[in-house]
Amino acid sequence: MGNGYMGKVLHVDLSSGSFREEQIAPEVYERFLSGAGLAAKVLFDTIPPGADPLGPENVLGFASGLLTGTGAFMTGRWMVAAKSPLTGGYGEANCGGAFSPAIKRSGYDAIFVRGVSPKPVCLRILDGKAEITDAAHLWGKDAVEAERLLIEEHGGKRVRVAVIGQAGERGSKISGVVHDRGRIAARSGLGAVMGSKRLKAVVLAGKVPIEVHDPERIKALNETFMKWFKAGESFERRVPSGFFSLMGRFFRVSPVGMAQDGALAKMAFRQFGTIVTNVLSSESGDSPVKNWKGAGYRDFPIQTHSGNLDPKRIIARQVRKYHCFSCPMGCGGLCRVESGPYPLEETHKPEYETCCSFGALILNNDLDAIFKINDMLNRAGMDTISAGVTVAFAMECYENGILSRQDLDGIDLSWGNAPGVVRLVQKMIDREGIGDVLADGVREASRRIGKGSERFAMHAGGQELPMHDARFDPGLLVAYELEPTPGRHTNVCYQWTELFAMHKIFPGLPKPPQFYRIREKYNPAGKEVLMAAGSKYVQAANGLGACLFGLYLSARLPLFEYANAATGWTFAPRDYLEIGERIQAVRQGFNGREGLKPIQDFSMNPRAAGHPPLAYGPLKGVSLDRQRLNRDFCRAMGWDEGTGLPTKARLDALGLAEVSRALYG
Repeated sequence: MGNGYMGKVLHVDLSSGSFREEQIAPEVYERFLSGAGLAAKVLFDTIPPGADPLGPENVLGFASGLLTGTGAFMTGRWMVAAKSPLTGGYGEANCGGAFSPAIKRSGYDAIFVRGVSPKPVCLRILDGKAEITDAAHLWGKDAVEAERLLIEEHGGKRVRVAVIGQAGERGSKISGVVHDRGRIAARSGLGAVMGSKRLKAVVLAGKVPIEVHDPERIKALNETFMKWFKAGESFERRVPSGFFSLMGRFFRVSPVGMAQDGALAKMAFRQFGTIVTNVLSSESGDSPVKNWKGAGYRDFPIQTHSGNLDPKRIIARQVRKYHCFSCPMGCGGLCRVESGPYPLEETHKPEYETCCSFGALILNNDLDAIFKINDMLNRAGMDTISAGVTVAFAMECYENGILSRQDLDGIDLSWGNAPGVVRLVQKMIDREGIGDVLADGVREASRRIGKGSERFAMHAGGQELPMHDARFDPGLLVAYELEPTPGRHTNVCYQWTELFAMHKIFPGLPKPPQFYRIREKYNPAGKEVLMAAGSKYVQAANGLGACLFGLYLSARLPLFEYANAATGWTFAPRDYLEIGERIQAVRQGFNGREGLKPIQDFSMNPRAAGHPPLAYGPLKGVSLDRQRLNRDFCRAMGWDEGTGLPTKARLDALGLAEVSRALYG
């Protein structure tokens, strides 16, 4: 009888070429789970304060979720974590695919890498044997090609690979770690950390069984879940993508908002994936437009622009769906582009974030170019969010005469000029000319360019803002400024507190109203309680390896029942909420130990908060009260209102004496 986790981690030192296994006590899993929680604890304990993110003291972790491989649905996510070269604080990126179970089948819950190799290498763990192997023949190759070669070299389909492309090799602070030809742990610049260690790839193939406490209980939970999940499947296939475009238009003009339900999310993501919101978000105000200074209906209208990115146009190029491990949803897709200027034999479907960052954000309606750019960045291992925001920054600099065509190596970077964007992205990948200035993101670029260009640099704490506008959902301001990895949309916001239906899971939490006046969402009173609970809930899910889209299903995915069945624990939902809070506190405590104070250091560009407000569109006149939003959230979390760090009292209550000592002595 097992308990879902492997009970040990592997430490690798690339400087010495040594390996060390560490047994992890059961109480560590009870306090931190695995995945994001185990990674946060180990990194806090092992990375010395002030360590250079691109130096040998930084530790790069690959962590699998506690529920991965247990049979529980939608629990195949894995974390990459290290000190971030982009923000200078805690860095973390989440990825799907099939690498998470490969970590556990190699016998470990996580792998932690320190040191710097004198030459390019791969870390290989085959059937329990760990080795450091030469990677000279792979260095310089893109991530897709390198992965293909590694799979061929190591015997085929059972091999799973996490790899960097040229962006990570060249130290781009907006590079990530790539898996399965284009799934990417993209945020926090962790590809640069991997590249600084001269670690080209981690190659895994193991057969260690993953045992659970009560497999029959997990099977029964799956059967109940699938009865709901399959219901209405034939109807859902008949719902046209135009239905969601119509929703966007409705929300743009309606004075009344409506709480969302997971049944709609299931229908949308199963049929289209994240691209279902391409037009909806542009019309409603969720998508930032023209570097956060425009409105979709006027600057990126359906008739001439956003309609070109309609989900049906993208799905028409899809040759098959893509499912991450243990997921019945299959929101991804593999596509083929057979004609046009940028033919592609096979490539991952661009996600919403990419379609917006290289669509509405830069006024580009060329779908062929978006497919090409997505493929280029996946191969290079560069974050499409950060890259798109950086291109938008450069466009606004060009528009205002801060960058000339000569500065841009002859590129016409007018809004929407797709061929120019393709050329610029290649220069960023190659670190050639202006591309070298832009390859580390907008904060570094604005520092190098100067001339007041920081006005156009849309970031929070150094990390580029995602493709969801806080003026549309004020909860996002809190996520962008107070999440330990700032500028990140996968923590919590007002919409998610509706979708999560947490009142069904955690007794005592208020139920969001089914209908409300649109202007009421700008009144933060009382929302901080759900925001704080949602933040903790997401961290617990990240420790379990759960997909955020599983949480979107309005409490229908039995996440904590799965966890108890896998481990044999008898934890109540509130116990998991406390674990999530503990994970969040360690992550934020890491920032505090590095001298960062989120309230001051993670402030996002004022434009993104409506200062000054937009003059037209659905977000016309909206200016967010940053001080109140952050203050209320800090109070609900037990964090200091002046710094955004957990208070000593809260850390002590969570049993985090080591974090408390680091911050308060």
